[in-house]
Amino acid sequence: MKSYTNEEIMAKAIALAKESATSGGGPFGCVIVKDGKIIASASNSVTKDFDPTAHAEVNAIRSACKKLKTFDLDGCLLYTSCEPCPMCLAACYWAHIDAIYYSGNQDDAATVGFDDRYIYRQIDLKKEKRSILMQRILPEQGMVPFQAWKENEDKIHY
Repeated sequence: MKSYTNEEIMAKAIALAKESATSGGGPFGCVIVKDGKIIASASNSVTKDFDPTAHAEVNAIRSACKKLKTFDLDGCLLYTSCEPCPMCLAACYWAHIDAIYYSGNQDDAATVGFDDRYIYRQIDLKKEKRSILMQRILPEQGMVPFQAWKENEDKIHY
């Protein structure tokens, strides 16, 4: 496998984004690298897959995890054509990505209608101030699965 420079990898992410933008997908591309080698790449397929979570970063993380047969991408670097939205940023944290490199930013995305800033602002609000109702129901019963997890000696920590 060839080893790539940061600029070469970012150019690949941008090329994926452009191809997606001109073929019915969203204008976002992502490449995941480990030890200088490309592990996975993906573009946005929200409209193609009828899946609001099918962002380039999430698709690439899923692909990298399958390829490496792990849910932990420690040691991996993520290159994305645009600064990650809150969902993708959270996915990077859950996957233990070491670093995120991006080209466009959230202001650039907003100029064409992708206003991630709205979601970032919603996250900062108290729950009762958010535009989507969040209400806790059956809190005692909600602890039952956590107790079962705690007692399961065969669980796989993540």
